[in-house]
Amino acid sequence: MADGPLIVQSDKTLLLEVDHPDAEAARRAIAPFAELERAPEHVHTYRLTPLGLWNARAAGHDAEQVVNALITYSRYAVPHALLVDVTETMDRYGRLTLEKDGDQLILRSTDLPVLEEVLRHKRIQPLLGARLDDSTVLVHPSERGQLKQQLLKIGWPAEDRAGYVNGEAHPISLVQDGWALRPYQQQAVDGFWFGGSGVVVLPCGAGKTLVGTGAMARAGATTLILVTNTVAARQWRDELLQRTSLTEDEIGEYSGARKEIRPVTIATYQVLTTRRKGVYTHLDLLDARDWGLIIYDEVHLLPAPIFRMTADLQARRRLGLTATLVREDGREADVFSLIGPKRFDAPWKDIEAQGYIAPADCVEVRVTLPDAERMTYAMAEPEDRYRLASTSTSKNRIVEALVEKHAGEPTLVIGQYLDQLDVLAERLNAELITGQTTVAVRQKLFHQFRTGEIGLLVVSKVANFSIDLPEATIAIQISGTFGSRQEEAQRLGRILRPKVDGRTAHFYSVVARDTVDADFAAHRQRFLAEQGYSYRIMDAGDLLTPPTPA
Repeated sequence: MADGPLIVQSDKTLLLEVDHPDAEAARRAIAPFAELERAPEHVHTYRLTPLGLWNARAAGHDAEQVVNALITYSRYAVPHALLVDVTETMDRYGRLTLEKDGDQLILRSTDLPVLEEVLRHKRIQPLLGARLDDSTVLVHPSERGQLKQQLLKIGWPAEDRAGYVNGEAHPISLVQDGWALRPYQQQAVDGFWFGGSGVVVLPCGAGKTLVGTGAMARAGATTLILVTNTVAARQWRDELLQRTSLTEDEIGEYSGARKEIRPVTIATYQVLTTRRKGVYTHLDLLDARDWGLIIYDEVHLLPAPIFRMTADLQARRRLGLTATLVREDGREADVFSLIGPKRFDAPWKDIEAQGYIAPADCVEVRVTLPDAERMTYAMAEPEDRYRLASTSTSKNRIVEALVEKHAGEPTLVIGQYLDQLDVLAERLNAELITGQTTVAVRQKLFHQFRTGEIGLLVVSKVANFSIDLPEATIAIQISGTFGSRQEEAQRLGRILRPKVDGRTAHFYSVVARDTVDADFAAHRQRFLAEQGYSYRIMDAGDLLTPPTPA
């Protein structure tokens, strides 16, 4: 393309001109393999990384498609060295394969020098057994996950073709009474099943739970479902009872409150990572049954200890569900090697265009701190500045104005700091939900919100994930977890369920101008910018000042 929207640079950065007429088509073409780094107003910066290219390869994209996308949309000639590098990087995936040979697990290579290099690596050597022939090495089954981790770290990701144990059979069928899996949900189930394990990435509100139930029906086996909290566990249970042939007696909850192990068991991450005297007391759950399928809900939040446990679960089929594979701890590679590569990824805007999620208007409302607060902020220690900026009292008036502007529409006010939320709940005369709110009260309030009995909730970060509030239309974010991209995606996701009347959802982020709050906000928005969402900037003064009559 002579005048394309993309500038491809030799340092593997891609610059996308947002205002170009072909920018949207280019963004969709590069989304499967490029990661967004910065998203200012006019030019977005993407980067090519080995992990991004290997994820694309595992999802069925080859080097030819990647090269073609870069050449098609590039304004200038694409550096030849970069094209060669892309091809060679993607070619690294699959040179080593893990396979079953009878009862034995083996590492096989089509490239002898690569195998020799691997065999001499000091961290990999202890994980391998006897050399069987020139191209094959014995692997102990317990080292399957650990080996994949280490191979990825040295740049030779192994393709796992060793298959999976079927586990204990348990018939599960979908009860499609007036509904059916959407086309993209069926594609996600098929993609996962073909690969055997891996991650499905879908926007919040696009029915990730239904992909999980579809995979369970396909497996027809005992299933362990790992979720973020007890409320999420109860929502999974309700969904399974409604959508599948499972009965109440077949579904168990394994949490702080209950310890039930049944053919389908829903456990919280928290209970699995509980330690007493240095010992994980509930790990027996992983061996309690011959699980045929393990589902990791919100896999981007998977706690680090569970990664190590997962290394011992490599023979089980594993499905990770998430809205974004972004991890703030940078452990995306661990998700890739231990849960599996990305098997299906549907761009948010594509699903919006199909009418399966609501269109969203994203607005950043910029507030100027009062002089006294500015001075306090300027004199504060660096570690205190974010809290001071985030909890500025000047934000309260803005929230009140936004709630008034959207009076009568189901609204969520979301924040990080409990004292700030206490004040707002009192000023707005609204119910408050935090981590201290009991599960029973949370469920009751969420039910009242869903039925329209109450139209406003103030919520802490407990509402970031796994909360089903389909009619929520307005979200007002006043503070967050520093620059967390996945939190931003989760919070927008709270209002993306399609509305009965087809209304647009509105997502407001109230940000203190000229502070670290604004810097973190820019970082938080990166993932959503990658998905095609753009934030309008609005000055708080315009919101508080009534419009002048024409």
